[in-house]
Amino acid sequence: MFDLGWDEMAIIAVLALVVLGPKELPNALRTISMLMKNARKLAGEFQSGVNEIIREADLEEARKKLSEVNKNSIQDAITKAVDPTGEVKSALQEATKDVNQAAVDPTGPAAVTAPSADVAAEIAADAGAAPTLPPPAATVATPEPESPDNTPAPEPVSAAKS
Repeated sequence: MFDLGWDEMAIIAVLALVVLGPKELPNALRTISMLMKNARKLAGEFQSGVNEIIREADLEEARKKLSEVNKNSIQDAITKAVDPTGEVKSALQEATKDVNQAAVDPTGPAAVTAPSADVAAEIAADAGAAPTLPPPAATVATPEPESPDNTPAPEPVSAAKS
């Protein structure tokens, strides 16, 4: 750093010995070495702090770019793979709009339900045709399950046969 050679260090040691004396020189060297350790420690902490700030700034920038890429490209790729013509999206939007409209206006066109069997019979009678809707679910008879063993029971064997 300062590019000191052995001859310069020898001159500094002789001057320190003359100025401080042999009695105070060891204490001075300990103090100087302690100050150098503290200076190196502070320089290392400062350097690591600066490196951390740079790393966070780079990570934040990379995080922003990654989120932009993820939002746009992945969503577009999925949309193109699942619904390339946009029919499903438009159908879902219409269904959502109809549901929202039914919630706001229960008598609106989205609130139309399937007609009952009586109403269907009246409509069919007006049209001159037989009703085509199946009977209501309550009147449909369900078949009873058959027993798994339909064989008749064996007749008892009598012991008095002779």
